[in-house]
Amino acid sequence: MYTVTHKKGPHGLIIVVTDTEILGKYFQEDNRQLDLRSQFYQGEDMDEEKTKIIMHSGSIIHFTGKKSVALGIQLDLIEEKNVLVVQDVPHAEVVID
Repeated sequence: MYTVTHKKGPHGLIIVVTDTEILGKYFQEDNRQLDLRSQFYQGEDMDEEKTKIIMHSGSIIHFTGKKSVALGIQLDLIEEKNVLVVQDVPHAEVVID
């Protein structure tokens, strides 16, 4: 998984977790799109344990890809009913209070 942190305004730290095999690709279905070509998704290739540690510091977490979203579900951060799917690529965002 590629993991990156972004410091954005009053919302605090944004963590982006993306499956390695879909990084740099573009997906569109109807009026929904996932553009994983931007710098927003570019980060460091990390194992699951290191990603979990980094996620603890985030205020907002973006999960994109089957493995990444599964990790969010496993950690009870995401409910399956809230996962958006674009061309068979799941995506979810979580705001942590």
